[in-house]
Amino acid sequence: MTTMGNDANTRAVVLGGSLGGLFAARVLADAYDEVVIVDRDKLVDVKDARRGCPQGRHISGLLTRGQRAIESMYPGITEELFADGVPRGDLAGTVRWYVRGKRLKQRDADMLCVGASRPMLEYHVRRRTQALGNVKFAERHDILGLAATSDRRKIVGVRVQDLDADRGVETIDADLVVDATGRGSRTPIWLEDLGYPRVKEDRKKIGLGYVTQHYRLRNDPYQGDLSINGVAWPKLPRGILFAKTDGDRAEMTTYGILGDHPPTDQAGLFEFIRSLGIPEVYDAVIKAEPLEEPVAFRFPTTLRRRYEDMDRFPDGLLVVGDAVTTFNPVYAGGMTVAALSALTIREHLHSGAAPQPLDYFRDLARNVIDPPWQMTHNVDLSFPGVEGERPLSLKLEQAFMKLVQTAAARDSRVTAGYMRVAGQVEHPKTLMKPKFLLRVLLAATGITKPSPDRPRNRAAERREVPIS
Repeated sequence: MTTMGNDANTRAVVLGGSLGGLFAARVLADAYDEVVIVDRDKLVDVKDARRGCPQGRHISGLLTRGQRAIESMYPGITEELFADGVPRGDLAGTVRWYVRGKRLKQRDADMLCVGASRPMLEYHVRRRTQALGNVKFAERHDILGLAATSDRRKIVGVRVQDLDADRGVETIDADLVVDATGRGSRTPIWLEDLGYPRVKEDRKKIGLGYVTQHYRLRNDPYQGDLSINGVAWPKLPRGILFAKTDGDRAEMTTYGILGDHPPTDQAGLFEFIRSLGIPEVYDAVIKAEPLEEPVAFRFPTTLRRRYEDMDRFPDGLLVVGDAVTTFNPVYAGGMTVAALSALTIREHLHSGAAPQPLDYFRDLARNVIDPPWQMTHNVDLSFPGVEGERPLSLKLEQAFMKLVQTAAARDSRVTAGYMRVAGQVEHPKTLMKPKFLLRVLLAATGITKPSPDRPRNRAAERREVPIS
């Protein structure tokens, strides 16, 4: 075994070069003399979907909180994306939502949507990360394991092997290692090998399957909107995301849960889309020019690794993004959690000291993961076929959310408030504010008049729409 020595004063090594790893590298570059990103794939100058990122071939929704987090790390990147042909919109104002079989009223809510494809977003983030003088890419390297001190209390490097050169196993020395390798992270196994307890995991079988296809449209179903989204619900456990994206394309991902998966043959896929009951989408895709064959993906279970509950954890090691928590992807929280994981690391880099892992994991759980995890968990369990306990408290929360969604089909201000929570800009508890509750009850019971179909985008509404 050879060693790749650390000539710099301090070095951080990031395992995985997808978005979670790039975000982590960005914040670490402010605190370490050198940051090395290790990945099996070629990364630099890659503009297409990578083998190591299968989600790159499907819609990857970026929530507003995630967009704001990315912009804070890479000032100006949002405008760079727009200049590169990425469309924009508002999550409540120019996204057309069908929920529980009804179309929600639309209203701008200061919820910027960036309609970038996953490869486009990754390319821009990678380019900005690469521009940092102290970030290096160890491309085409297999990650074999961690290197630790003799007492196994601290991680001091990572063992790797160059896939393009016969140099044997090498160790990259590190003052800090960050695992950003996603759902398939081997950190739980590595910890056991080092004598630590296996991290507890929460798993929930949802049996999700989805199919994606890109089109060149011959008619315009959007009429000024960015996306048309139909949300699965117990009476119809199927949904669709149909959005404008870069390259003057339309990007379509349709899904079904509990094994009710869309087919990949073209006729069968169109019939699946027709069954969703959103005629403008079906009419658009059957007339459009498909740009590739349909591509399928399976997502059997959600996953949360409870690192915050461990009694002990080695120094010099952190875990971020999907390697900690993998949400049901139809809720589009993955990239946002990855960005917020990096910002949480930044908060723990005070005074130049290495982060205390368990302090980091507890803050990540409390401030980043818990609210969306609970909200999406409740939605998953609204489907009778999804296994899990359903206490009275959960049933009450589900009943309230049904009320909010019913009200949003009549009142655009309810839609705005609901989407500010769905976009993780507001905490779910803000939906319980008295004024908002009253608005929900009046709209859901039909007492108030329905909002206009397309309210004017007044300047004040573009800046902010309070939910109460």
